[in-house]
Amino acid sequence: MTVEQAQREMRLSLLGGFMGQLVSALLWLASAVLATWWTQRSAIMLLIGAGFFIFPLTKLGLRLIGHREKVSTDNPLNALGMQAAFVLPLSLLLVGAAALYRIEWFYPAFMIVLGAHYLPFVTLYGMRMFYALAAILVAAGVVLALYIQMPFNTGAWFTAAVLAVFAAMGRVQVSRELSKSSSGGLPSAS
Repeated sequence: MTVEQAQREMRLSLLGGFMGQLVSALLWLASAVLATWWTQRSAIMLLIGAGFFIFPLTKLGLRLIGHREKVSTDNPLNALGMQAAFVLPLSLLLVGAAALYRIEWFYPAFMIVLGAHYLPFVTLYGMRMFYALAAILVAAGVVLALYIQMPFNTGAWFTAAVLAVFAAMGRVQVSRELSKSSSGGLPSAS
């Protein structure tokens, strides 16, 4: 299996990250709602606690929409997917340290590590849009932490919206690739 074949299998099996980003967007949205109309603590606990279930919820979401395609066990990018998945939980200690120093830095710090977490997705899926997603999240996190004083919940609302937009972009890209390949055209790898 070539790298391009492995990336294509990942892309088509996981719909270009669509469902994972949609689940993440909904989680960030729920956290934003709690931060806005309940408490900061409940918003933080939801984002951290429910975040550990993003992958199983992604798989469930794919099944619920009738998408049954799976990644083969011999796909060499399986290990990269697992490694990328563990970046975020291992980075939570850093997010926690930032939030202990200044609670307003919780979402911006989380945005920065979330953006960094998306960099390996460029290789995993063979999709350059993840460069843009990473750059937007990291830059917005830095700006919110250091340069613009906004309400605590701003980062959560922003991240929910950005993840939803990129989920849709991934879905559209994979849909185009599938329609090209079903009409006899050659699918693109990026």
